[in-house]
Amino acid sequence: MTVLYRTYRPQKWSDVIGQDHIVSVLKSAIASKHVAHAFLFSGSRGTGKTSVARILAKSLGTAEEDIYEIDAASNRGIDDIRHLREHVSVLSFSSPYKVYIIDEVHMLSKDAWNALLKTLEEPPTHVIFILATTELNKVPETIISRCQTFSFKKPSRDVIRAHSIMIAKEEGYTLDPGAADLIALLGDGSFRDALGTLEKVIASAGNESGAKSSATIKNSVAKKITRGEVETITGAPKAELVNSFIENLIAKNADLAIKTLGEVEQASLLISTFTTLVLEKMRFIFLLQNSFSSKDYIKDRVSEDDWTFISTQADKKGVSASMLSALLEAADKIGRSQIESLPLELAVLEMVK
Repeated sequence: MTVLYRTYRPQKWSDVIGQDHIVSVLKSAIASKHVAHAFLFSGSRGTGKTSVARILAKSLGTAEEDIYEIDAASNRGIDDIRHLREHVSVLSFSSPYKVYIIDEVHMLSKDAWNALLKTLEEPPTHVIFILATTELNKVPETIISRCQTFSFKKPSRDVIRAHSIMIAKEEGYTLDPGAADLIALLGDGSFRDALGTLEKVIASAGNESGAKSSATIKNSVAKKITRGEVETITGAPKAELVNSFIENLIAKNADLAIKTLGEVEQASLLISTFTTLVLEKMRFIFLLQNSFSSKDYIKDRVSEDDWTFISTQADKKGVSASMLSALLEAADKIGRSQIESLPLELAVLEMVK
């Protein structure tokens, strides 16, 4: 099976999702022939930095043989950059520019930074550098000041959700609303991670139905993938655990709520992911019990079973703004706590007073 992220990697400007503020500026620069000699793309993983770099290079008329991609994580030393400096002085093979895409550029050593700085200060006219990083704070200010900088936004859950549904359809599968939403959640703001999860799910679904060619799959009835299947394949907390925890909170039963947390830990599930799922479902309950107009918005994002649970709990009017605030505070503290479940346990005791 082909890696989905590579198969569906953006190939032209119109394929780029969620970075309109960057695409419009770059397209205008190319049209006006005012292109910088160095760019710095920053943003979290899987947001499209390298893809946009490749599209930019090709939009400048650069042939594949004149595009050089360098992974700074494995080419971070002074000798590597010295070799690069010698290489940039050579004219391109068949293009107006040679484009160097340096990924994870924050990994360069101090000496390598100094060597690269000399090249950026006096770049050959036929060379364009595109630096990409997930950690802008580690890039020296002297480098930043010599580049045109662009900050890539993390795509929203809704954007990743819609993208996952579209890719699944292309592959011959239908994601139910709950499955699509869980894949988007597990993607954590990264198209690449979300498609990696989708790929794993599709591979498992394909094995269950027997090996088929992509042509056969696309010409047959689309197989439906449920949230339960995604939970099983990815090891995400099951809806039953999340529902049990919420029911006990609403019933003010701290003992059973904390017992559920123990089951989450025993299953080696991430408390942070569990907390996010609890927060999301309690938010939906809170919205529904206070705003009936949110019904369609919620139904579009959850499975039928989840909708039944959410609407039933909303009728009890048991979720308050203070409960959601306590959960939000706990979620914020989980990553900084030496005992991961402790912030949530404390929040439970606070909520059931």
